[in-house]
Amino acid sequence: MKEELLFCPLGGSGEIGMNLNLYAYGKPDNQKWIIVDVGVTFADDTVPGIDLIYPDPGFIVDKKDDVLGIILTHAHEDHIGAIAHIWPKLKCNIYATPFTAVLVREKFKEKKIDITSNLKVVELNGILNLDPFNIEFVTLTHSILEPNGLKINTPLGTVLHTGDWKCDPNPLIGDRIDENKLKQIGDEGVIAMICDSTNVFSVGRSGSEMDVRKNMLKVIERLKKRIIVTSFASNVARMESVFYCAEKTGRYISLVGRSMHRIFKAARECGYLKNVIEPIDPRDAKNIGREKIIYLCTGSQGEPMGAMMRVASYVHPDVFIEKGDAVIFSSKIIPGNEKKLYKLHNQLVKEGIEVISEENEFIHVSGHPNREDLKDMYNWVRPNSIIPVHGEHRHMIEHVKFAKEMQIPFTAKVENGDIVKLSPGNKPEVFDKAPSGRLYVDGNIAVEEDSRSIKERKNISANGILDVTILVTPKGNIHNKPILNYCGLPIDNDEDYQYEIENIIEKTSKTFSLNNHNQKENIIDAIKTSCRKVTKEITGKKPVTNIKLIRI
Repeated sequence: MKEELLFCPLGGSGEIGMNLNLYAYGKPDNQKWIIVDVGVTFADDTVPGIDLIYPDPGFIVDKKDDVLGIILTHAHEDHIGAIAHIWPKLKCNIYATPFTAVLVREKFKEKKIDITSNLKVVELNGILNLDPFNIEFVTLTHSILEPNGLKINTPLGTVLHTGDWKCDPNPLIGDRIDENKLKQIGDEGVIAMICDSTNVFSVGRSGSEMDVRKNMLKVIERLKKRIIVTSFASNVARMESVFYCAEKTGRYISLVGRSMHRIFKAARECGYLKNVIEPIDPRDAKNIGREKIIYLCTGSQGEPMGAMMRVASYVHPDVFIEKGDAVIFSSKIIPGNEKKLYKLHNQLVKEGIEVISEENEFIHVSGHPNREDLKDMYNWVRPNSIIPVHGEHRHMIEHVKFAKEMQIPFTAKVENGDIVKLSPGNKPEVFDKAPSGRLYVDGNIAVEEDSRSIKERKNISANGILDVTILVTPKGNIHNKPILNYCGLPIDNDEDYQYEIENIIEKTSKTFSLNNHNQKENIIDAIKTSCRKVTKEITGKKPVTNIKLIRI
């Protein structure tokens, strides 16, 4: 049997978010594996009670003795968010650059896990030897500090895993993309490039943080009252721009939201944001005139518990907003968030507050490569093949077309679970399928999509709940009236509804002997069916119904 080099995405291919990628090297019966990124995605309203979703790691957990480590490209949640959920099943080393390592350490601290001995910090542009993989970190530019591509060298060839990136000529924090280094990697030969597909439909270039800063300063200079800027906390360059604009316009700045404080602290710890003015506590900012303060808030996507939503709803304890003030949404409207975000915008403008967003001002640029950026990367690296990832199917199909236009010899469209042979052979080929799926974080427990708890919660959210307690006397009669508790039912008249339920329970009970222990389950089922039928006739809903028989 020959040695082979394999690639397998378990998350992030066919979707944007929850990236988890695997590479394997060796003979089929003796392969070593590395994991690149362990991310989450965020649930929407269709899954009540669920916040986070991450890839099912079962396939690689079964091979944990052959896992050499987890390598993290950068600190966005869709690349590190599941690390504290998945790592306990693997117990391997984690490799990350300094800023990412600080945020990863915080995640494990929240879970009360000491990760010190397993978290290995890799310097920027550092080299990591996990034989048979030799991995070189390549610092790129993105919308977060320390984004890394990975040059993965093996005896069967080199793979460039881009991670998330863009070509930013003026990134503000960190160096520009190292064009010469990427050209050198291309000159040495790359058998496959695993590449970000997020903005493949966007023409031109993704733009520069410096240009955003210049225009944001113009916008802030014309605003005369209280200003709230809301943005992704992880975009430290944007954060620095807001500090810069505050200083230039003679305003104080205050950070609002846990993640904003956490990212600021992590950036400072890693040597960034050293030359900005000191933020003040939101409680102290109350005493500063409206025209002299900028708040930098989390919640730019209209998250119900985000700082921005709480401010807009007048329930934030420290930040107040009023007519004549302005809110700058310095972030992209993520697809799927339009409804709640526009609701927030409408809520603000209705109160006489000016709303400024990417729709009416140039105050945001993407962190992902547009088509001209992709052209540059292709021309520098000149890979033998392209495998698009980090995109929905429509993105990846378009990326395959784009790669062919760029004269890339071979392309492969993959989806989660596809096992791709990168080498030996001239082109990548999907030759097997690994089990893949999603796990939902339900409270403190990871459950599958079709789990009982999720099904029941969906049912309750759609139909309500009815709880009936029936007290049974020693003679087998109902003592007084059944005790009814119901929630989520559209009932106009409680008394009429309760009368109908009591009536049907009495009628149904007469067909049984309530003291017959052998018939208990049949009695409960019959009463449940009757109660649901009556409720359906009255309300149009068939609630989740619980019947309790208590003998007294």
